[in-house]
Formats: sequence, C-alpha cells, structure tokens
Amino acid sequence: MIATIQYKSKKLQIDLTQPIDISMPLRASKDNVNAWYVDPPKIEPATDGEWIAAVKEGACINFNNINFNPHAHGTHTECVGHITEEMHSINQNLKQFFFFAEVLTVAPEKLKGDFVISKKQLQFAIGNKKRDAIVLRTIPNTNEKLSAQYSHTNPPYLLEDAAIYLREKGIKHLLIDLPSVDKEKDDCQLLAHNAFWNTKGKLRLNATITELIFVPNHVADGTYFLNLQIAPFENDATPSKPVLYKIIE
Repeated sequence: MIATIQYKSKKLQIDLTQPIDISMPLRASKDNVNAWYVDPPKIEPATDGEWIAAVKEGACINFNNINFNPHAHGTHTECVGHITEEMHSINQNLKQFFFFAEVLTVAPEKLKGDFVISKKQLQFAIGNKKRDAIVLRTIPNTNEKLSAQYSHTNPPYLLEDAAIYLREKGIKHLLIDLPSVDKEKDDCQLLAHNAFWNTKGKLRLNATITELIFVPNHVADGTYFLNLQIAPFENDATPSKPVLYKIIE
C-alpha cells in the first residue's frame, strides 16, 4: 500500500504496510518502564461485590480497570498545559497528526556530573534541514529502556539552549527516549520545557513533547514521516503511539 504525499514542493512516497512503532507498551508489571516515584501501573478486573469481571472467574466478559500515570508509565505526548496554571488539553491543541520528521542519534555529553544534550550537538546533527518533528534516540540504546526504573537516577536531559534552538528552528514536535527533556531534580525550573513552549512569550499551544519513546537500533537515522497517534484525553498529557514511515527513495 504505497501512499504519495505532496509535502511543499516535493512528492514523497511511503509504504503504509511498513510502520515503525516507536512507542513503549504499557504493562501491568513492576518491569514496566517507570519514573517519577509512582507505583507500577495496574490492569485488573472490575468487581461488584463477589462478582469479578473476568471470563476466567466465571464472568461472560473481561472488563478491566486501568490505573496508570501517562507521564510515568510509558510513551506519552504532552502540551504546554503540563507546566501552566491554565488548563491546556493535548486533545484540544494537537489537531494534526502527520509530520515530516528527522530521526537523530545523540550521545549525551558529560557536564558537571550530569549527562546532557547540548545545542551544539543538535546544530551539528540537524544542520540546514527543516523538519516539523525531531526524534531523538540517545545512546547507549538497549532494550533495557523498555523496563528502566528511572526514579532517583538523574537521567540525561536537554540543556535550555538546546530547547531554545529547536524552538527557533521551528520544530513543533520533539520526541525523546528519556523520561523528561529536563533534569530529574531541578527545583522545578523545567528550563527545557519552558524554553520549547516559549512560556515567556507567545505560548506554542500546538507544539508537543513526547517522552519515553523507544527507537530500535535497526532504524537508521534520517528522514521519515511521523504519525503521532494520541488517545483523546482532555488532559495535559496522554498515552501516545508515534509511528514512523520510511520515505521510499
């Protein structure tokens, strides 16, 4: 199933039968990826007295309750409402779902005891390319990311000037395989979030940050189309399923 997309002055083709899912599944397990000091997600049958809504328990249906936090338990997409007093919903602000994207692999640099992604690194990797979305894969990149327990580990993060660079470059959608674009414990400064969404100027209401993705090693750096699928939650963030499509040369 080959689709031809008119993007600005170019006609580009993708194969819709070859999606590359870069989301993490949510599992009811202590081995589910986790951050921000919360318990693992729970997926369990609803109950009513002694009745348990599971076929194996004698019910005619499976009818599960799911308890999770989108920021902590897997791939999620957030809007500026994540850091503003005023409510902004990802479901109301993300209205387009298909974007011209670049996958980049970066090795976080050591800075004052932390590992960070700098403006210089992104400038070198992006160059003169103009993209709607940037997908950042950090190295080392192992399957351990799928079950990582990030709380109290000080994971790598973006420096403020790197986030400013992406904003000024016109990047509307930033995807990263870390639990946050900011330092885990930064006294609530959230420098990269604030810089990317331009909270000191005109808010970028249609810009998003997607965290806790996983880009397998067999996916080469380069240009793709991104289908950023979200669940319709009226919340600052929602579980999401970003899917890449390789452009046919």
